[in-house]
Amino acid sequence: MNSNDLKIIESIVVPILNNRERISDFLPGHFNTIYSKKGIKKAIKSGLVKINGEKAFTADYVLGNERIDLFQSTLANKRKAVNIILEIVYEDDYLAVINKPAGILVSGNKKYTIENALPLALKKSKQKDGLDYPLAIHRLDYPTSGLLLIGKTSRSVILLNKMFENKKIIKNYEAITIGEQDDQGVINTAIDKKKSKTTFKVIKRLNSIRYKNLNLVELIPHTGRTHQLRIHMSKIGNPIFGDKKYGIKGLISKGNGIYLQASKLTFKHPFKEKILKISIPRSKKTSKLFPKNMK
Repeated sequence: MNSNDLKIIESIVVPILNNRERISDFLPGHFNTIYSKKGIKKAIKSGLVKINGEKAFTADYVLGNERIDLFQSTLANKRKAVNIILEIVYEDDYLAVINKPAGILVSGNKKYTIENALPLALKKSKQKDGLDYPLAIHRLDYPTSGLLLIGKTSRSVILLNKMFENKKIIKNYEAITIGEQDDQGVINTAIDKKKSKTTFKVIKRLNSIRYKNLNLVELIPHTGRTHQLRIHMSKIGNPIFGDKKYGIKGLISKGNGIYLQASKLTFKHPFKEKILKISIPRSKKTSKLFPKNMK
């Protein structure tokens, strides 16, 4: 593969490590576009990872201060774009925000994923580093709906990823939880031995004989662990309504999926001097239980 056929989509500088680490062990969890060890190894073997400008190998070690770049090939992609109707909430030449439907993967080896739908759903960027396949900057679980941030150029992906790392992008979620719950709180329970933080605030309550209470809750994740909001709500005894994985047996609503929606994104546009505050209306199924005019 010729170097002219590659575009940088993510870059990191390795922090100072106590002990040197093999690059294939260090990288999982540091790139947003590839997060599994298997995927990292495949990218390295495909020549899509460089250390300080040189091609990386799985046997290479890092100790600190190395610059690692992840590339995307501009050659014909083996993936085929699929036609999935997506609601585009915001779009310009650099980035987009879509309203992800529940019940679809953001990325992966499946045919029908959000990323495979993006080339047809979005306008092609006119920038020199425009991506044929735009990339999701973060993840939403398969059953979760709501706002998903997309990078349309190589530079956008790099800058937006850095903004996430530096906590410059705020994500707000709305969920319905079950049980008696405090008005507000902070949850710091570690997930997979990693520091994790979620704040919550109850917006409205609904009395329920079966569930004691149904609570409309605003959630803000301050870290980005897998299933973080679902795990944290379960840990305090207020699982998210409809959550089959972390809910309480016998108290799981069936047929309507999980009541969790990424409802708002707030961040400074990486190329324009403006703050974007992007939000979507409450989901229809949540509105049936908590209509806007409810006191």
